[in-house]
Amino acid sequence: MVERDGWLREVVERGDLDELVRVVDGLCDTREWSDLLALRDRCLRAVERGKQLWPAAHLAEYRLALEAPAPLAGAMLVEGAGRFTLGPISEVAASTHTWAELAPHAPPGPVAALAAHERVVRGEDLGAEPPVPPVLDLPGRLQDWEPRYALATYRPHTADFPTPELPRLEPVELPPPGERITDPFGCQALVDLAVAWTSESNGRAEAVAVRGDALAAVAALGVPRARAARLLPAEALASMAWTAASGGAHGRRRGAATGRFDAWFAVAALGGVADDWPLAPDAVGAALERLAWYAWDAREPLTGWNLHLAAEDRRTGRAWAVAAVDAR
Repeated sequence: MVERDGWLREVVERGDLDELVRVVDGLCDTREWSDLLALRDRCLRAVERGKQLWPAAHLAEYRLALEAPAPLAGAMLVEGAGRFTLGPISEVAASTHTWAELAPHAPPGPVAALAAHERVVRGEDLGAEPPVPPVLDLPGRLQDWEPRYALATYRPHTADFPTPELPRLEPVELPPPGERITDPFGCQALVDLAVAWTSESNGRAEAVAVRGDALAAVAALGVPRARAARLLPAEALASMAWTAASGGAHGRRRGAATGRFDAWFAVAALGGVADDWPLAPDAVGAALERLAWYAWDAREPLTGWNLHLAAEDRRTGRAWAVAAVDAR
């Protein structure tokens, strides 16, 4: 053990990040998790002494959360752990461990609560009450009206972030632009779905509310021609959640649990049921089903990250459209 500690100390003191990455890989391959934790601790102490070894420390935290047994993975659920890696540590740990496994070892706090919500998104039933602390104020189980969300798959050095499948878009004839109405609450909720794209990357987002139908709202965005397709309510919710979970081209991924919350909130804002807090699942589900949802584009090739969504409320004669894009 003394020899092992000396070797870890020497590796850290050399400060070669390429070597440290190889050491992290080797310790994971041999499942020497206690040594990997010791390496993480030494790298963090070296950072305090001015050595720029935080990438190695965060990589070790990421690999511990992803691959280590639950006692070590749960211990990584603290603020700042794995910050500059492929995704939020709460989502990484929850992608390979159940909440029942993580909970006894997770320090109490918002990161652990987010991990619990990540398990909910993946189908684990934690009961009707939200995890504590209630950082998202959503129920601890999926509702019957929710979709199968697009979930991240994490690997040691890569990750997959699938996009929801959408129906084929067909050319449509746009009506005159609808009369714009003031709905800063609803429009902001739609724009905020892409907040990571617009605040941390190169993205842009615009939303509009009008009197009229969904296509009149699309036209009010200044779109001269369009293709569109009707969406099932669950498909619309999945698209909004995917957008809000994503970091876009350069932003920090926010995670599926946060995406789910922002999608619920957008539905509640458009459906007029966001005044009560926490959000009432039955009310949000009813609003989702009441609104008519559409995917659309401007008959132009779409690359990178995008959300083009429109909704109409035939009961009130109001409609909304949002266009959010991000590119490398």
